[in-house]
Parts: sequence; structure tokens; C-alpha cells
Amino acid sequence: MSRFVEVPWRMIPTETLDALLETYVTRQGYDSTDTGEGMHGWVRELRAQLEKSELVIAHDLGTESTEVMTLAQWRAFGRDLADDEEEGDYDGMA
Repeated sequence: MSRFVEVPWRMIPTETLDALLETYVTRQGYDSTDTGEGMHGWVRELRAQLEKSELVIAHDLGTESTEVMTLAQWRAFGRDLADDEEEGDYDGMA
């Protein structure tokens, strides 16, 4: 069983999704003045990316943390985990 699961963003309550997206904006170092609408503009932009499947919400069952990732990050993340499993370096997988 995989430790990481993709969470359908439409199933996340609006307030929680907005908080996740705001955290993503902050961590990525986005300039909130770029959109002309501050953080709300970025959240709206990221929601549009979720609708186009350009972003993924991933939940780590081991740490119970949830992250927003680009599709490319999610795919690379999956490859990295597979490599770790093959090498036997990752003992958190069941």
C-alpha cells in the first residue's frame, strides 16, 4: 500500500482548500502583488490550475500532512519513491 495518496481537490472543504493554496503561494515565494488582487488572485489562479489538472493535492498517510504539488512534481515524486523502494532505502512503505 502506498504511503502517499492523491486527494481529489473537489472533496476538500473550501476553507481548507484555500488555506492549502495560500500555504503553497507562501512557500513558493510568489509575490502577492503580481495578480493585482493579492492572495485572493493567486488562490483563484491555483484553483484554475487544479481544474486543469496542472496541480495535485497529495496526502502523506505517514506524517498526516497534505501538500500542493505541480503535476510534474507529483510524477517526479512518484519516481523518486519507486527508486527508493527498489534500493530498499525507504522502509516506510508497507
